[in-house]
Amino acid sequence: MALQIGVPILILVIWWAWSNSSSNPFFPPLSEILVRFRELWLFDKFLSDIVPSLSNLVIGFAIAVLLGVILGLVFALVPVLEELLSPLIHFYRAVPSIAIIPVFISLMGFGNEVRLLVIILAAFPPTWIATMDGIKAVEPQLHEVAKVFRITNAERVFGMLLPSALPQIFTGLQASLQFSFVVMIATEMLGSSVGIGAMTILAQQSFASVDMWAGIVLLGVIGFLSNYLLGRLRARVLSWYDKSKALQLAA
Repeated sequence: MALQIGVPILILVIWWAWSNSSSNPFFPPLSEILVRFRELWLFDKFLSDIVPSLSNLVIGFAIAVLLGVILGLVFALVPVLEELLSPLIHFYRAVPSIAIIPVFISLMGFGNEVRLLVIILAAFPPTWIATMDGIKAVEPQLHEVAKVFRITNAERVFGMLLPSALPQIFTGLQASLQFSFVVMIATEMLGSSVGIGAMTILAQQSFASVDMWAGIVLLGVIGFLSNYLLGRLRARVLSWYDKSKALQLAA
């Protein structure tokens, strides 16, 4: 934890010292960036731009995770679906998530619903694939035990399959979060006048370098915090898994 906090602080100190006497309009001093950061993002643009961006990120990520887990479960329990749709799955995974943005904008316009839909469609495949692989990797002996004790399908899914697949599911969640974040920014930069991405690209196009850097700093902070929170959630939910792995290594 100390390193996670200490390294960013060290980078900020070096950045502050290096840029303090800068007269380059494209690389302003960090002191000016932080002042503008406070003015823009803590006051002027908080409700109008930060809240919409974070709402799209959280809602899109949550729906993508739910969709990914459901599809992963269904495909794992019905293997014929994966066999039939395997070419489509690999094709969809191969298409860069940002590449689908212009398609949906041209078909459906620039509305917030479109941005949310693109985030969901870009972010659910990692969780989908991770869930499917995690459930398929459950040891066959567990399935035999479930049959012997006549465990119901619901108990088998929620009490055995999903908990066993959680380590891989969280790996998928991490990737889905990254896709959600990147696509959220890209959709705002390409087709919106509202949001952190829109304000950052507008500042760049207007040669307002201080505002642009303030936006970049904010995006970095949000990215760091979102990954940190997901990591803390994983550590809490999978504490039993980490302990068992530690015991195995110790043995």
